[in-house]
Amino acid sequence: MKITLINGNPNGGTRSFEEYVEEFIGILHTNGHTVDYYDLKKTDISYCIGCFGCWDKTPGECVINDDSRSIRKSYMNSQLVIFASPVIAGFTSALLKKLQDKLIPVLHPHFVYINKEVHHLARYDEYPLLGVLLENNPQTDDKDTNIITSIYERMAINLKTKVAFVKTTNISMERFVNEINSI
Repeated sequence: MKITLINGNPNGGTRSFEEYVEEFIGILHTNGHTVDYYDLKKTDISYCIGCFGCWDKTPGECVINDDSRSIRKSYMNSQLVIFASPVIAGFTSALLKKLQDKLIPVLHPHFVYINKEVHHLARYDEYPLLGVLLENNPQTDDKDTNIITSIYERMAINLKTKVAFVKTTNISMERFVNEINSI
């Protein structure tokens, strides 16, 4: 399976999370998966400025030429995209959110009703499944995880896909990779 793993661990994040992600990628490779890996703290990604140029000036592409272009290409060419982040103040990192905002070009500017809600039309025929990998901090509780899961499920509706899993680094990597293998 083609997987894109996007690490939103900001500067000053925990080394244990970085080590987990590196080992996890190695095990995914060993299991025959192809993994495109992006460490967001090492990328140049501008904030979305809400100009809508990705819909009218450069359809399907952000008008700002930054690293989000290659990440979007990898995103759309994957079967699974894993957003990885420590839990910070009850949610995933702002660095990860900045990249997620830059995914809007994968959608059309036109709207459709889905379950009595207004959402953008799909630009492409297929979209990757989403996964979330979290590193809990001592203050993280089930409410945090439930909120994160709920928001990613809402994001999946907008991105024309589903959330395949929300996991924490507490899960054994072998079990985690076996679950991914069964997708």
